[in-house]
Amino acid sequence: MEFKVPTMAEMMASGEEPEILFWVGCAGSYDERAQKITRDICKILHHVGIKYAVLGTEESCTGDPAKRAGNEFLFQMQAMANIELLNAYQVKKIVTGCPHCFNTIKNEYPGLGGSYEVIHHSQLIQQLINEGKLRAEGGESFKGKKITFHDPCYLGRANGVYEAPRASLEILDAALVEMKRCKSNGLCCGAGGAQMFKEPEPGKKDVNIERIEEALATQPQIVAASCPFCMTMLKDGVKLKDKEQEVEVLDIAEITARANGL
Repeated sequence: MEFKVPTMAEMMASGEEPEILFWVGCAGSYDERAQKITRDICKILHHVGIKYAVLGTEESCTGDPAKRAGNEFLFQMQAMANIELLNAYQVKKIVTGCPHCFNTIKNEYPGLGGSYEVIHHSQLIQQLINEGKLRAEGGESFKGKKITFHDPCYLGRANGVYEAPRASLEILDAALVEMKRCKSNGLCCGAGGAQMFKEPEPGKKDVNIERIEEALATQPQIVAASCPFCMTMLKDGVKLKDKEQEVEVLDIAEITARANGL
C-alpha cells in the first residue's frame, strides 16, 4: 500500500489542518523494529480516512529519558522547544505509539504551557473498532491463537489504560490469556526510567528475562505489546530463550493492520 504521509509544514502551506497529529517518537523514527509499527499506525489512519500529519524533521525527543534519568534541565529545554512548535501549529489532538511520549505530553507538558488532547494508538484503535471502522476481517485470521498482552508501565499503571489494548485483541476471535502479573499488578519490561539506555545493575536476573518467563508460562503464540521499549525487551527475551520460531512479539497496531488486511 503506497501513500504519502504529509508533514505539518506541508499541510499548513496548502492551507489545510489535520484532525490529528501523529507524534512518531524517537523509537518509531530510528529503531528498525519500531519503524514497522509506525508504518502500520499510518496504514490504519490512512485506511479509516483520518486526516493526519507528522512533524517530520521538526519533531524532537519529548524529553522523557532525560527527565527519568534525572536531567530536569535538559527535559525542560526539549519540552519547551516542542511546545513552542506544537502551539505555533495550533495542534489540538495528538496520537502516539509510545506510552513514554504519551505520558510526557499528556501529563508533563500542561505545566509548561502545552495542553493537548493526547491519546495512545491503542485508544485510537479501540475507538475505531467501536465506530465499526476496524473490523478484523479481510486479512490474516488470528482465530484460536493464544495471545498474551504485556501492559506497558506508562500506559497501564501510570495512566490507567488497560481496556483499550485488549479491545483490539478481543475482536480477533483469539484466545487471550493473561499473565500472572497483569493490569494494575503488571511487571515492567525492564526498559522504563531510562534503563533502556544503560546496562542493568548487577543482580540475580534481568527484569526482561523475569517478564518473558512469565509470558512464556502462558504458552502463547503471540506476545502482544504496545510500546517500542517493551517490544525491544520482550523480543530480546524471546531470542534469549530460543523461542523465536514459536513465539512472535507483535504490537497492537501490527496485529490490527494484519487482521484488517492492510
